[in-house]
Amino acid sequence: MPTTTAAKPNFAPIKTQRAFEAICEQIRSQLAAGTLKTGDKLPAERDLAIEFQVSRSALREALRSLEVSGIIRNTKGVKGGSFIQAAEPDRIVQAMQDYVHLGKVSLEELTEARLATLDIIVRLACERASETDLAELEAIAERTKQETGVEARYECAAQWYEVLARATKNRIYGIFVNSLSSILHQFVQGPDYETLQETLIDSRLRLIRHLRKRDADAAALEMRKHLERIHRHVRKNIKARGGA
Repeated sequence: MPTTTAAKPNFAPIKTQRAFEAICEQIRSQLAAGTLKTGDKLPAERDLAIEFQVSRSALREALRSLEVSGIIRNTKGVKGGSFIQAAEPDRIVQAMQDYVHLGKVSLEELTEARLATLDIIVRLACERASETDLAELEAIAERTKQETGVEARYECAAQWYEVLARATKNRIYGIFVNSLSSILHQFVQGPDYETLQETLIDSRLRLIRHLRKRDADAAALEMRKHLERIHRHVRKNIKARGGA
């Protein structure tokens, strides 16, 4: 039986002043085409520089840029080199956090996106959630009641949203939920947060009941009320701190 040979990346010489950007673009193109895959090792620096017809310094700048972007990992040693990295959702979370911190995304935009995203998630969970998903949501909500620390309760909340997103059977929603929850974490803590958490636990239990009944409209409405309580609290905190 004939054996198949893996496709070899075919890089073209670079002819531009910003050579490192063109190198990055070509490597990304090879990823998009499927010629390069997770775990693949790029050719040695010297060989790549010859193939691209660029200086070693331009090549190293490109490899550093790709490493910062999470596309490759550079390792040293006899078996070291530049390897294509598996996709890391944490990179997306960090990028979204940076946008908020730099003022490129406002709290109002964040609120609107979270409301819209979780409305879709709840409706899909109503259709697709398994009994295992629902039981896990219920267990996390009940466990939250037993926790006394604010931070421990927040961790339970993050897990609850993660399982809810997983119940949609679409991993993209999990990335969105984790990103938005991580960004809001710094804003929710403050006066009255402990009292707010008690209200949110009850809301989560009501939402689970709607999910069990497969009542998408009631579940979506409960989620909207739940999120609006959180965002009122966040606005109050920001105002108290003198923030915009």
